[in-house]
Amino acid sequence: MWRSGLNSRSTTTAQALKEKKWDALVIGSGHNGLTAAAYLARGGLSVAVLERRHVIGGAAVTEEIIPGFKFSRCSYLQSLLRPSVIRELELKRHGLKLLKPTATTFTPCLDGRYLLLGHDDERNYLEISKFSKYDADAFPRYENQLYKFCKLMDFVLDSQAPETLHWDSSFTAWMRDKLEKSVFWAQCLRHVMALGQKDMVNFMDLLLSPTSKVLNKWFESDILKAVLAGDAIVGSMASIHTPGSGYVLLHHVMGETDGERNVWSHVEGGMGSVSTAISNAAIEAGASIMTNAEVSQLMIGNSGTIEGVLLADGTRVRSSVVLSNATPHRTFLGLVPRDALPEDFLRAIENSDYNSGTTKINVAVDKLPWFHCCGSNNTEAGPQHTATIHICSESMDNIGSACQDAQNGLPSKRPVMEMTIPSSLDKTISPPGKHVVSLFTQYTPYKPSDGSWENPTYREAYAKRCFSLIDEYAPGFSSSIIGYDMLTPPDLEREFGLTGGNIFHGATGLDSLFFMRPAKGWSGYRTPVRGLYLCGSGTHPGGGVMAAPGRNAARIALRDFKNHHSCSKAKGN
Repeated sequence: MWRSGLNSRSTTTAQALKEKKWDALVIGSGHNGLTAAAYLARGGLSVAVLERRHVIGGAAVTEEIIPGFKFSRCSYLQSLLRPSVIRELELKRHGLKLLKPTATTFTPCLDGRYLLLGHDDERNYLEISKFSKYDADAFPRYENQLYKFCKLMDFVLDSQAPETLHWDSSFTAWMRDKLEKSVFWAQCLRHVMALGQKDMVNFMDLLLSPTSKVLNKWFESDILKAVLAGDAIVGSMASIHTPGSGYVLLHHVMGETDGERNVWSHVEGGMGSVSTAISNAAIEAGASIMTNAEVSQLMIGNSGTIEGVLLADGTRVRSSVVLSNATPHRTFLGLVPRDALPEDFLRAIENSDYNSGTTKINVAVDKLPWFHCCGSNNTEAGPQHTATIHICSESMDNIGSACQDAQNGLPSKRPVMEMTIPSSLDKTISPPGKHVVSLFTQYTPYKPSDGSWENPTYREAYAKRCFSLIDEYAPGFSSSIIGYDMLTPPDLEREFGLTGGNIFHGATGLDSLFFMRPAKGWSGYRTPVRGLYLCGSGTHPGGGVMAAPGRNAARIALRDFKNHHSCSKAKGN
């Protein structure tokens, strides 16, 4: 298959890599790894990023799989990237350009109706009223309630988890840790008090309830409930009836574009442009990035502290600080010798949930899809083409049935699909008149009981099933296809290092967040190996193109580094 990696770069030579001792090494150039490298380099450390693939970006990557068509192969929309990271790393100066859609969601129905939501409250009221006047009245109240929770969520997302201080620390470090925890809990209490008891009870109800229960309490029309439920199932094998799944409904309002809540934007040049902008900031600060540099093992000294990494080609790269952007499973069960870790910690990592029901299909087409519910076949992009398009998602039963198929070991008969057409806004990723279509499909088990993803015929059958279902809503879609790239859960694991194909580096249930991520007692980015930190989505606050884990981990590692060196100087004097 012909491909060229956009954004690939190597800013240091293999010889230079092994000749010096680096202040810090970062394993993996996913957006969190690059973010960590940028903050460490800005803090004055010599930093090298080691990337296994030929191209940087991890799951936030753009690749030209079919000549002329640039695919955002994994992640496909931007909204969760923390405003603090955009501002502090000056990502817009480094080339980040966000493209705001003219509509937010478009859900076509087989009966000829559709629901198109956007940025205009009055227009949304009219659209929802087509299905339910009651829901049209309730929808602004629903969104306003979620917005009330945003300040608390923003605080939690941008904060480091106030974890127990590990490793032997100086009295000064111990006192600083106590003070910072006190400040965290004081600020947390202030946010809780600002909500008040009624809203705090509503918040807890949202966190603990199944998605279906939350939405059934608010709305009566199936289509609106199904559209909103889509936010709660992305990237997981969880059912909408699973307790705690309601938490992910907050993604409906947690994200933003240029300060505007609930706007999921395209990125000019594809999602790889996010990684490119972050890498530009890192390189400007002095970081080095090496592609085709696979780490095979961490080097740990007799004292149990990090001494560097061993590359697959035998190269030894020295450093007393290593940040891993790999999944916790890959880091601790693949790179760290087992005898270097406590047994209870290993058991927690081994039993972490990495189930995924996601298959991503990137499609090159020779024309825009025409949705028959929209009437005349206009060749120009309309608001519906810029939105997130929900296919096979016009009812809660559709979503429930698709999930049940997967729980029975089978790919969904009618997969739930999020379709986006980034080329409707971005003219840099496809030839004139042609388009890129992204299909985020669910549910597909890692090991289906009726076949294997390694079987080309089995793979093709699933892809064609998805295309045929789209034909039901957009006649002629299948005949417009020039080619496609398909990534099943095993593909996502093999090519991008996503254990189990889980796009979030692990499940995002309530038992896997905050103090519990990646394991109880180890949510503060430090690990049982002194000098080794986690900086990826497998740490607090979790997955999505957020960059918060990278930023938080770098700040912890930078502080530890400076404390260690100041203590060493004091002892030397």
